[in-house]
Amino acid sequence: MKLLKWLSVTDRFYKIYLDKQLAPFGLNNSQYMFLIKICHSPGILQDSLMDMFYVHPSNIVRTVAALEKQGMITRSPHDKDKRTCKLYPTQRALSVIDEVQTVCEKTEALLLHGISKTDQKLFMDLLIQVGRNITSELHIERKEEEFND
Repeated sequence: MKLLKWLSVTDRFYKIYLDKQLAPFGLNNSQYMFLIKICHSPGILQDSLMDMFYVHPSNIVRTVAALEKQGMITRSPHDKDKRTCKLYPTQRALSVIDEVQTVCEKTEALLLHGISKTDQKLFMDLLIQVGRNITSELHIERKEEEFND
C-alpha cells in the first residue's frame, strides 16, 4: 500500500505546487498540458486530445472552454466534421508558452532532484509500465507513442 499512498501524496502536492507556479499566467495544473499541445500543434482537433491525455471528453470540453474564455485559444469548426473543432493558440498563449514550459521543466527537476540520470530513466520506464498495466486492465487502448509523451 506504500505505492498507492506515495502516488497519491505526490499527485496532490505537485498539483498544489504547479498551481502556484502557473497562477501568474492564469493557468492551473489541469490546463497547462492542453495549452502546450495546442501551441505546438495549431489546428489540432479537440477530439484528438482525449487519446493524448487519458481524460473524459467532458473534462476536455470544460478545459478547452476555460482556455477560450481566458483568451488563450480560439476554436474554429472542422471543415469535414462539424462535431469537432480545430484549436489554435492566441497571441496571449504564444507570449507565455515558453515560461509555462519552463515552469513544467523546473517542476519535473524538483520531483527528480537527487535521483541520478540513470535512475531517472529507469523511473520513467517503470512509471510508463505502471501506466500500461492499469490502462490495459481497464481496457483503455492507446497508441504506443502516447505512453512516451
